[in-house]
Amino acid sequence: MKPSEALQLHRAAIRQIVARHAATNPRVFGSVLHGDDGEDSDLDLLVDPVAGRTTLVSLVRIKREIETLLGVRTDVLTPMALHERCRSVVLSEAVPL
Repeated sequence: MKPSEALQLHRAAIRQIVARHAATNPRVFGSVLHGDDGEDSDLDLLVDPVAGRTTLVSLVRIKREIETLLGVRTDVLTPMALHERCRSVVLSEAVPL
């Protein structure tokens, strides 16, 4: 299944997973956003950390739970984890779930 198809089926569950692990504002970017994802594509998600609560372990748990739910490879990043050369473009294009 393409990541975009899996995302459409499980939007609400993904939002719950993100909230349960101390992050907010889940947004999609990359190939799914641009409509050119394929069966082998991954899902690129951007989340905002909650000061003093979100940890690297939180982000790994979000990633693993979403991958288990969707059956699709998933990258979960925060804005500051994006390379500075592409950060402004990703932040301007990312679409909330």
